[in-house]
Amino acid sequence: MIRSVDSEGLEKLRRAGRIASECREWARENIRPGVQVRHVLETVEEMIRERGGAPAFPTQSSRNCIAAHYCSAPEDPMTYEIGDCVKVDVGVHVDGYIGDTACSVDLSEDGTWQPLVDASANALAAAIATVGDGVAVRDVGAAIERTIVGAGFEPIRNLTGHGLERWKVHTSPQIPNYAEGGSGRLKEGMVIAIEPFASTGRGYIQERGRAEVFMMQRPPRKAKGLDREVLAVIQSWRGLPIARRYFRDLDPDVVEATLSKLTRQGSLMRFPPLVEEEGVMTTQCEHSLYLGPNGVEVLTA
Repeated sequence: MIRSVDSEGLEKLRRAGRIASECREWARENIRPGVQVRHVLETVEEMIRERGGAPAFPTQSSRNCIAAHYCSAPEDPMTYEIGDCVKVDVGVHVDGYIGDTACSVDLSEDGTWQPLVDASANALAAAIATVGDGVAVRDVGAAIERTIVGAGFEPIRNLTGHGLERWKVHTSPQIPNYAEGGSGRLKEGMVIAIEPFASTGRGYIQERGRAEVFMMQRPPRKAKGLDREVLAVIQSWRGLPIARRYFRDLDPDVVEATLSKLTRQGSLMRFPPLVEEEGVMTTQCEHSLYLGPNGVEVLTA
């Protein structure tokens, strides 16, 4: 079902998109060798709030073979390094209306990864040019695959774009990164995020490593050891994803105990880093779009 966006909601979508775009571009310019990853993520989130929005999910920045979902731990000392291929993924909401955007940065000294960066960016442009009312999502995926393969790389086939709804970051339809993926058609009124991922490897990721991102997927059951303060922080995000670093001011042992209990009872979903094979480089480029009555509006341009 398509939930129509009224004029007030559309203006909030546009505001979220503008904020997300500004923060993405700040990150693009400030991701440099020697800069702490956590500094970029936390600064972006401060900028979002200063501009009247709130994070729709924890800002994330993934390096090299990690394609997505790397989010700094509370005291993470990691820095960007010369030779890195970096992604940054920014989500903003204004009263629950979400803008989701991403870009990639080549930190090699000789532009080694720029063709890979360009492949995902050009695939996004090709996909946007395909979008319209009634277009099959597989046709959007075909445009992405054609562009990335034509550049000599592989699309990541088990990552997709997605619909956006109020207070929900990932909804239908899934927007595949290859021709055979996905089903259904785009419809007027949809808000979607298209995010081509390009890879120097096979184009498949798997979950690997410690999760720093969590999302409440159903109300928690009463259980001994569930801390009220931790629950209050989680519930204040109204079902949007959160990060472990958001609990920095609380007792870490209490935080971990509560997160573990919520996960075991199936109330809390964890999102570990999504990783290609070691030595593989990956890129991502993403915009949010509104399929309006007058055509496609790129909200995060």
